[in-house]
Amino acid sequence: MSGQGQSFRPLSGNTPIIQLDPSLTPHPPQKAQNAHAAQRLLSHQRRAAKPHAALLADAKRAWSLARQKTISKEDRASYIASLAGIVRGMIQDIIFKHDASRIIQTIVKWGSQSQRSEVATELQGRFKELVESKYSKFLVAKLARLCPSHRLSIIMEFRSYVIRLLLHREASQIIADIYELHGNAMERAILLRDFYGREAALLPLPYSSDDASKDVRGGLPVALQGASEEQRRRILVSLRENLDLMFNNSEKGPIRHAIVHRALWEYLSEITRISDDGEREKMHHEVFESCKDLLAEMVHTRDGSRVVREFLARGTSKACHDRKHILKVLQPYIATMAKGEEAQLVLFTALDVIDDTKLIAKSILPSITQNAKSLQASTVGRRTLLYTLVPRDRRYYTPAIIARVAETDGLRMHTSKKPSDVRIAEICAAASPELLSWVVQDGAEVSRETGGSLVITEIMLETNGDKEAAMEALLSPLKATYFSDTRSHPIDLPHTSRLYKVLLQGGHFSHATNAIVSRPNFNPSSFATAFLRQVKPVDITAMACGGGAFVIAALLERVHADGTPEECEMLYECFSEFKDEESKSMKGWTAISEGIRLLGSRLKLKNVT
Repeated sequence: MSGQGQSFRPLSGNTPIIQLDPSLTPHPPQKAQNAHAAQRLLSHQRRAAKPHAALLADAKRAWSLARQKTISKEDRASYIASLAGIVRGMIQDIIFKHDASRIIQTIVKWGSQSQRSEVATELQGRFKELVESKYSKFLVAKLARLCPSHRLSIIMEFRSYVIRLLLHREASQIIADIYELHGNAMERAILLRDFYGREAALLPLPYSSDDASKDVRGGLPVALQGASEEQRRRILVSLRENLDLMFNNSEKGPIRHAIVHRALWEYLSEITRISDDGEREKMHHEVFESCKDLLAEMVHTRDGSRVVREFLARGTSKACHDRKHILKVLQPYIATMAKGEEAQLVLFTALDVIDDTKLIAKSILPSITQNAKSLQASTVGRRTLLYTLVPRDRRYYTPAIIARVAETDGLRMHTSKKPSDVRIAEICAAASPELLSWVVQDGAEVSRETGGSLVITEIMLETNGDKEAAMEALLSPLKATYFSDTRSHPIDLPHTSRLYKVLLQGGHFSHATNAIVSRPNFNPSSFATAFLRQVKPVDITAMACGGGAFVIAALLERVHADGTPEECEMLYECFSEFKDEESKSMKGWTAISEGIRLLGSRLKLKNVT
């Protein structure tokens, strides 16, 4: 048998030997190595032919040493000095090369202040180009953060280009970071000034080198100082047009930035001063219509949150419809907003101003109550959870938070008809079933946590509905034998002990009235009865001698006030063997002994401890 390029010749038996055509055999390994070497040589020659190739090669060698993470501070300073010396005077020529940009960034990151200043000085006049570059933009960010003495000069190079840069794919985030994270009040005012248009650019800057006391944080009001009525109108029109540019190009991301939110808030604040009611309402409605679908991207900043709260509180002639639309836009993000310091204020305002509590129960409350376990784990999340029960309670909200929430109270008086106490009660009632169900499921464990015990306390005191199952769940851990070596007993945890004490008292102690403020939705007598049913007498005695002295004192007081004769007798028997002289050193014994005396008086017993 034969074929083209090969033949078969039998050896032994029927085994053939194959002869291949030499033209079909692969190159020997040596030829492949030579080809790769030629390619490398050609690549090296091409790089060497590029401008500043030798400079970049030297810089990269020094850079490879300077950027190591395991070297000493002294060695790094030496390498950085060497690297800075290599590129000195040539930074503008090489900076737009992506590898050179990383080299210069290393000098800025690890270098001394004088070395950083030297880099910033060499790059003067090129910062606008740099911030638009895919790689060099990070150098601008580092210089703005680490060279405060040059930050103003960097920002001044952006003047009249800020709007365009905010819409630029590369520059947008850098401009936003300079405004939000690095700039001082004066520098932020200069960046913001571009929103006011060319008319404002002709007016003096909002600062003066010889007048350091001037308030540079005035923003638009400062820019409008001394302007004629026609100039004011043109500036507001320019501001609105620039805002519309941001809204109409939301896919580029500018709507997320605090500088845009600040400009929008200044616009809303300024049109509020317009005396013509019709014109004012028209302008409010127009700006709301232009950004109403983007509000979820604003709630995370201080000014953005204030804008959304203004829209919620003010509304328009179609206030109810506007509020429904806002809730529809925000609804997918409510669980996330509940954990944000600024975003949660929007939820607080919604709970404060919307009269349709059925709408609230449908759109807002489920995302809060169904995430109660995760919300109670953080201070910020707890505030959102508690606002459905005890809004603006000074136990949980600082005066600063209350003041910020109250900023919309003036508008609420004109746009909301339902009394606040009625709205609060209806919201609490709507949240109650889910919250009580959560207490039954997780209350025993959550009450062991400091923050969780506060939430559980308010749920028990404020919610509506049958709380027997919740009481049983909270008291079930007390069945455990007191003084266990495996785990701290709940009664020995100060915050958990306080929970039981408050529930036995029926409310919180008020320093203003020097008395307990009872809550109408909670029956402390039922809790005391459940306590006696769940906890063994021997453990009640042990708790009185240990960390639960004040809890037992509250139990004695509650049973004396509302307990049945059988409960009084059973509780009194728990202390029948107490010796007054031996117990005087016990923590809380004065309160306990008074409770025992009152019980004895009620039972008309003569031998009182």
